[in-house]
Amino acid sequence: MELLEETANEILSGDEPWAALMESGLALVGVSEEAGGSGGSPADAAVVLRAAGRHAVSVPLAETGWLAGRLLAGAGLPVPPGVLTAASGEVEVGDGRTLSGTLRRVPWARSAHRLAVLAEGLVAIVDPARAQITEGENVAGEPRDDVVLSGVRAEAVAPCGVDAAELRRRGALARALQLTGAMGRALELSVRYAGEREQFGRPVGRFQAVQQMLAELAGEATVADVAVRAAVAAPGDPVAVAAAKANASRAAGTVAAIAHQVHGALGVTEEHVLRQVTLRLWSWRDEYGNETAWSDELGASAAEAPDPWAFITGP
Repeated sequence: MELLEETANEILSGDEPWAALMESGLALVGVSEEAGGSGGSPADAAVVLRAAGRHAVSVPLAETGWLAGRLLAGAGLPVPPGVLTAASGEVEVGDGRTLSGTLRRVPWARSAHRLAVLAEGLVAIVDPARAQITEGENVAGEPRDDVVLSGVRAEAVAPCGVDAAELRRRGALARALQLTGAMGRALELSVRYAGEREQFGRPVGRFQAVQQMLAELAGEATVADVAVRAAVAAPGDPVAVAAAKANASRAAGTVAAIAHQVHGALGVTEEHVLRQVTLRLWSWRDEYGNETAWSDELGASAAEAPDPWAFITGP
């Protein structure tokens, strides 16, 4: 696992991270070799996703392997080469293979070689060149496009045991992993800057107020990381995923605010790495459900449990 993390960090800090991820096979870690992936477990894929968040790189990593690749492999379909993305929405399937409907804010749709579309209990492989794509972006400038399918014939279709709710949970966990990587980087940058920046003849990190802010930032990042790691260790547990995304999204706002307080005006300049990190914190915290949406789900699950107290305090 340490070697995998080291390799991912080396690749993601390079000049062309996506090409290197594809060439090394890291883009499809967690997808079975039989389906065309690189093998490995979801825990291995989580290591790479966390590293991608740390480096704030704009690559379709979560979409290609974690979402589309796993979805297609799970349905027994081969995983096409290149950039992939997955989505569900108001899509109807005619004659078992023809898709019509709209998919909203699909990550990286304009760049995708193929789309994995989930509809009516099926997963379909679709060529995006046959769809109408309206380009959009999130706050960080990453592609989030609307896709209209008008009688588009899928290249392959298979029954799928994953529904839209499960796909959303997978997306939420992917974003939570990326968030924890980005929060770790924000903490690292803030501690370093506080040790280097001097005010009144000493580093600002020696002032009690700044130390308190850094301690709060570290606490928020740590709580989120613990929750996300617990969700990765409990695959398929919807409660663990809800807790992970709720914690990560909530912490992201606090971490971004404190990091910018510590850096002052420097942190908002376009070329500063902190700006790239916090733009993604603000974007990813809302994608696949923000902290309010997932807290609502946790509350509903607790209310429906036979013993709500045991639900809250149990493992």
